[in-house]
Amino acid sequence: MRILLTNDDGYHAPGLKVLEGIAATLSDDVWIVAPSEEQSGTDRALTLTRPIRVRRHGDKRFAVAGTPTDAVMMALGELMRDCKPDLILSGVNRGGNLGEDVLYSGTVSAAAEGALAGVRAIALSQRYPDGDRAAVSFSAAEAWGERVLRPLLDAPLARRTLVNVNFPPVSPDAVSGVRVVRQGLRDYGRVRMDRRDDPRGFPYYWLAMDSVAATADADTDLGAACDDRITVTPLHLDLTHDASLAMLADVYRKA
Repeated sequence: MRILLTNDDGYHAPGLKVLEGIAATLSDDVWIVAPSEEQSGTDRALTLTRPIRVRRHGDKRFAVAGTPTDAVMMALGELMRDCKPDLILSGVNRGGNLGEDVLYSGTVSAAAEGALAGVRAIALSQRYPDGDRAAVSFSAAEAWGERVLRPLLDAPLARRTLVNVNFPPVSPDAVSGVRVVRQGLRDYGRVRMDRRDDPRGFPYYWLAMDSVAATADADTDLGAACDDRITVTPLHLDLTHDASLAMLADVYRKA
């Protein structure tokens, strides 16, 4: 089995090193094609207005000056054109990707690009304690990674789907198990523009996120995460809201 590793935290991110160790338990044919710099929050952005450069760091190891989607496209369309991967693993992200995070996440988007190309793809993220980004420990991902991934290798996933996995911010022996759940949604209102002034008096802004109350439904990734469980969520790329198709068709018939 040939595995492609990528991420959105960048080629030198500690989570990618963790993912490499996990992948080594599954295969001895592991490639790394990851963004050269951090690309968190880039979603499915493509680089269209400048050239994409690639730096080789060793056998089967490459850094791409672009987004996570660029990196996967570069791997599939050029670097691995004649030896396509059987599996794409994206992560292990520094921080969770739960609820609406999946709509912004470069980690999830890299896996989505693989799924779009027909390759089995899984996104992995390691949550950290609330408000303590500096305290990220990948111990849960390291200890549970292989155990979570092996059942997914042969699972009959539908075409153009990916799997989103989140590890809780606890020690491996404190993990409450694995839970397959749907995507949850938080209440909107997290965005805050943090204004600063530069030395010349001109304003600039940092995009900030205020914490909000999360949906605690037990059958969502947000609810299961509260119980220190590893969440496994299948996501699909067809965004059509099927339940609204007939309603809108009726609206236009009456127009």
